[in-house]
Amino acid sequence: METPPPWRVLEFYSGIGGMRYSLASSGVRAEVVEAFDINDVANDVYEHNFGHRPCQGNIQTLTAGDLDKYKAHAWLLSPPCQPYTRQGLQKHSADARAFSFIKILNLMQNMSFPPQMLFVENVVGFEVSDTHDQLLAVLSTLSFNTQEFILSPLQFGVPYSRPRYFCLAKQESMCFPNPSVNDKLLRTPTCLTLNTTRTQNSYDQNEDDLEVVCNPIRNFLEAQSIGDKESSAIISDFKEADGCTPIETASHDYTVPLSLIERWGNAMDIVYPESKRCCCFTKSYYRYVKGTGSVLVTSKSLKPVPKENLEMSSLSELGLRFFTPREVANLHSFPPSFRFPDQISLRQQYAMLGNSLSIAVVAPLLCYLFAET
Repeated sequence: METPPPWRVLEFYSGIGGMRYSLASSGVRAEVVEAFDINDVANDVYEHNFGHRPCQGNIQTLTAGDLDKYKAHAWLLSPPCQPYTRQGLQKHSADARAFSFIKILNLMQNMSFPPQMLFVENVVGFEVSDTHDQLLAVLSTLSFNTQEFILSPLQFGVPYSRPRYFCLAKQESMCFPNPSVNDKLLRTPTCLTLNTTRTQNSYDQNEDDLEVVCNPIRNFLEAQSIGDKESSAIISDFKEADGCTPIETASHDYTVPLSLIERWGNAMDIVYPESKRCCCFTKSYYRYVKGTGSVLVTSKSLKPVPKENLEMSSLSELGLRFFTPREVANLHSFPPSFRFPDQISLRQQYAMLGNSLSIAVVAPLLCYLFAET
């Protein structure tokens, strides 16, 4: 029997390649025929890892004819999240950063070869925006069925609290594997076809309960950063058992300065290598310490204690450091082969990782979306 050709995919807001890595990890028979991103630095990283430079320019300049020529079966989109974040102005569709996504939605209605499948990722809060209403209205007009999710890496065994909104859409002629949840917003991935040894019941637990099924943060750290030979051996064994090579040594000093500890210590989210949860890393991580992501305890002389029981004098003894960019990439489930080009500054690395997505979550969602029934 002849193997059918791969699905043709367009990748919008491609960033540093999280969506493309997710597609590869999903095992879906697909090829990215074009990627689009306006950020020159992100495109440098994408090209460095995939050997293909995304089409750089304002998506708002695209026409229906421009997109028709690709005859893509699926569109993957991770549009700017700033219009919908709790910390932002929440202007939604009135925010200029939302204009390009709305333009894409409008183009779909004027195309000769519109996509048959759509995948949209954004922050929690998008689902109550007027942009979300426009998305569902366009998809309804074009006879798409939708299934929506709010999911976190914690539900997939990764000790990383990063809940995100996802919309999966397929034309009515293409059924979802589980059509009973069409038009619903789900907060557990129970309906997904996942290759996992964990029980489905674990997905129904809340975040606090999920910590018990997560791998410890230790498993996502660079080997030399743990600080002792025994731990380094553990990490190397873990990586090699996963078919990966031990991760490269960091060359920067990631120690949290004492001045920051004295000023912001009470506001920091402090985690240990044994912890099974850390906070979401934002694009401002390493520049700021309040609300931008967790910091790691490196001291071996102190046993883990609840943060509320820590005195300010004790904080300076914890050996606090920032997670390295490679470790943040690990918690996003990027493969060991992922690299930043040499010219990308440390601040830029953190910023782009903060804007990226969790492959551990997106890959099974894409596998589910592309499943043929």
